[in-house]
Parts: sequence; structure tokens; C-alpha cells
Amino acid sequence: MLEVRCSGGKTFYQRYRDGGGRERQFKIGPANVLTVTQARRKARTILAEAILGSDPQQEREELRGIPTLAEFVRDSYLPYVKSVKRSWQTDETVLRVHILQKFGAYRLDQITDQGIAGLIARMRDAGYASGTTNRVLVLLRFIFNLAKKWGVAGSIKNPTAGLKTAPDVCRERFLTHDEVRRLFSALDADENKVAACAIKLLLLTGARRNEITYAKWEYVNWERRTLLVPRAKSGRPRSIHLNSAALELLSSISRTEGNLNIFPSPATGRPSPSLHFPWFRIRERAGLFDVRLHDLRHSFASFLVNQGVSLYVVQGLLGHTQARTTQRYAHLASDTLSDAAEMIRNVVLQAAE
Repeated sequence: MLEVRCSGGKTFYQRYRDGGGRERQFKIGPANVLTVTQARRKARTILAEAILGSDPQQEREELRGIPTLAEFVRDSYLPYVKSVKRSWQTDETVLRVHILQKFGAYRLDQITDQGIAGLIARMRDAGYASGTTNRVLVLLRFIFNLAKKWGVAGSIKNPTAGLKTAPDVCRERFLTHDEVRRLFSALDADENKVAACAIKLLLLTGARRNEITYAKWEYVNWERRTLLVPRAKSGRPRSIHLNSAALELLSSISRTEGNLNIFPSPATGRPSPSLHFPWFRIRERAGLFDVRLHDLRHSFASFLVNQGVSLYVVQGLLGHTQARTTQRYAHLASDTLSDAAEMIRNVVLQAAE
């Protein structure tokens, strides 16, 4: 049929009956764009699809209902993860910086495995580490799995299904005794005393950054020599054991009246969770350009293992819930055993002389 409106506009339509016997109407297009021959050819295709069991109009409506990735993230994904995932802010950052710039305007069914593989390849060429590219891939996989689970239009296939993450580079950087001396000298000389004390406590306790920067005075148990972490990475509370040096450091800190935080920012009074700027300044002053803040935790573990402390004890001090997480330091224990074996050799040879 050709609809002719009072305004003079003309549009081609094709009527048909769907599988349930209901009459449907498919808009083919405007007559000032399509010729009659083109419209009739399209009309025959629509009728053929209907006879074979399809519903062209319903398929068109479903296609129009497919959200873009940006719409799905905004309306569905972020509201969901905010309630179930503690690290949702990390997801939001990865999406904003790496993913939505490329795929935000794409409908879910338009995002392909080739497109995602291309994004990962470009990130690698730009110098991003495998940990970052893997996070992008895993996040996209999770998003598409949720969309499929929820029955979102256009999410029948997960385009990440055939893509594999790159092997993680296990970066292990341990401070030497000389580097610790240089670090403490730089900390003592730094103008931000609050940040300097927080960094010292990180090395003295092996705690995670946020476990120290968000610490409050009420969490310190001076008698039991512990610092409570109300909600650790595992989601459960844990206690950080404080040695005498850590207790002495905490005792030396002047409390800010009315502020419950142990390490409040001098500017805002609130915790400074990242310690980004003071750490970069301090590590450059100490000549430790390749050392990350998290490497202080690795160094804490390495010092213990090299002193013969068992991995089981180190696991408890670090707050690892799974033993395999602590196993990354097992090679250090092997070195310690080798040194011990070499000592026995010397003892035996001296006794034989």
C-alpha cells in the first residue's frame, strides 16, 4: 500500500499476518526515496519472511530496542555493580578511559570480537601492561554475560568468548637493606610528614595502602598491639599486627583535635588514599624510580621469608585468605634453605680439618 498524507508526504507499507494470525504493518520507506519497483521488491521479501515464520516488524522493533553500550552501562550495569562490587569505581574508570570512548556509541550487537581484539592490540602498542588490557577484556566479558543473563536485546552472543587474556607478568620488586635506608632518609626529609609516616607504616606492617590511609585511632588496640581493618580486601575484618617500631611510630604522631583519622590530609582533613604525589616525590629523592608503593608490601614479606619465617606465618601477617597467594614468595624460602645448606657445608669442612 501507499499512504498519501494531507501534507503531501507518501510512504510505502506492506501488510501481512504473523504466526499468530495478527495483521501487522511494515513501513518500507518514503516514496520520494524509493521507486515503486524497489518498494514492491522489498514488499515481496517481507511477505516471504512472514510466510516462512518470521515477523519482520517485530524483528525491527527488537533491533530498535537494542541499547548502546553506553546506555547499558549507564542504566543497568553501574547501578547493579554499585550495590554488589566494592571496586565498582575501578570499573567506572576503566570503562570511561578505555572502553566507552571506542564502543560507547555501538549497539550491543554491533560490538565484535575483531573490534575488541583491535582495541586490546592498540592498548598493547601504546605500552599498556597486560594487567590493564586483561582488566578491559574481563570487564567486557562480565558486562556481556550480565546482559545475556538479563535477556537484554542484542546480547545473544558474547563477543569476548573466543578471546584470551594475556599471561600476567608477575612483577616482584623487593627493597634491599641499602634501599630501605635511602627510603627512610627521604621520608624523614619530606615536607609531608603525614604521608611520610603512612609510608613508613606500610613497610613496617606489610599492610595494603588503603588499610593504612583509612585507619582511625579507634582501630588501634594498644594492649593487643593490633590495628583493626573493619573490612579488608576479602570483605571480612582483619587485624594488622603492630611491632614495636610501628607502635612507636603511631605514638609519635600528633592527633588532630576532632579528627578520628590517623593520617588526615593537611589540606582537607580527610584521608589521602592514593599517596600518589608524595610517593613519587619521595621515591625520586631516594633514587627508587621503579619502586611502586605496593612493593613495600612485597618487601615486608621478603624480609620475613629471608629470615626463615614460614610462609604460613607470612600469610597470616599479610592477611591472605588463600595460601597460593603467599606462594609467590616460596622461591625466597628456597634461597634461604640453600644458604642454610651452604652454612652446614662450611661447618662440616671446618670440623674435618
